[in-house]
Amino acid sequence: MVLVTGGSRGLGLALARELLERGARVMLLARDGAELQRAGQQLGAGPRVHTVMADVTVEADLVRAVDATVDAFGRLDVVVHNAGLIQTGPLANMTEADFRRIMEVNAYAPLRLTRQALPHLRRSRGRVLIVSSVGGKVAVPHLAPYSVSKFASAGLGQALRAELAREGVTVTTVLPGLMRTGSARQAQVKGQQHKEYALFATLDNLPFVSLDGRVAARRIVDALVRGDAETMIGGPAHLLKYAQALAPQLTADALALGNRLLPEPVAHGGAARGQDVETSVTRANPIKRAAERDLNQTGAADQERT
Repeated sequence: MVLVTGGSRGLGLALARELLERGARVMLLARDGAELQRAGQQLGAGPRVHTVMADVTVEADLVRAVDATVDAFGRLDVVVHNAGLIQTGPLANMTEADFRRIMEVNAYAPLRLTRQALPHLRRSRGRVLIVSSVGGKVAVPHLAPYSVSKFASAGLGQALRAELAREGVTVTTVLPGLMRTGSARQAQVKGQQHKEYALFATLDNLPFVSLDGRVAARRIVDALVRGDAETMIGGPAHLLKYAQALAPQLTADALALGNRLLPEPVAHGGAARGQDVETSVTRANPIKRAAERDLNQTGAADQERT
C-alpha cells in the first residue's frame, strides 16, 4: 500500500507503474484532476489504483491524502516523495521567492508528509522513499534553487534514516541524474527562456546522458526494496558524484567554466513554463515526444494530435 506524490505524470507515474507490476496497491497524489484520471486509465489496474487531488504544500491536503490511502487500502506501508519543481535559468534572474517556493515543494513537503504518515508507517514497519537528485550532491549552474532544495532533501533523507530506524521505519534516498520522463515541459524557465529551455530539454532527452524513465523507475524501486540508505541513479550521476568526491576543486573549476558557455541573464527575466517556450527543434524531438506521451506529460488534446 503505497502513496506516491506527483504520481499523475513523469517519474511518479513510472514509479507507480513499476510498483504495480511488483504487486503493490497505489494511491496517486497530484493537484490536477484531469491528469490523475488519465494516469489511472493508463495504469488500468482497477481497484489497485486510487487517486487523490492534493497540494503537497498544504498541510490539510496531506492529512486528507494519508487518510484517503488508509481508507482505501486499510493500511499505509510506503510513502514515495516524488513531487517536485524544476527551475532553470541564471542565478541573476532567480529571486528569493523562487528559492522559497521550491524549498516548500522539494524539501518541506516530504518532511510534513512523513510526519503525517509516521503513525501508520510505525505500525506497518514501513518505508519512505525520497527522490532527490544528483543536483543534491553537486550544484549545477543555472539550477541554483533546484540544487539548494535537493541538497536539503538529501540531508532530510539522511536525518530521517538515522532517527526513524529505531521505530522500524526504513528511509531510502535516491539521487537520479537526467531522466527521459518528459519533465522539461513542466520546468519553470527564466532568463533567455527559449535558449534555456532548448538546452535543458535537449540534454534531458539525450541518449547516454539521460536515462530512460522506466529504467530509472525500476532502479529506484530496486533501491527501495533493498532498503538502501542512499543510491545514485544513472551512470553520469555516479561519475559526477565521484568527480566531486575525488577532485572537488577540479569539479568546481569545470562547472564554472561550463557556466561561461550558458546563456547570459537578461535585464528583466520573467518566468515561463517549458511547454510555453518550445522551439521547432525541441517540439520535433522524437525521443522527447515519446517520453511525454508515455508518462502523461501532455494534455488530452495534445495526445490526440500526436
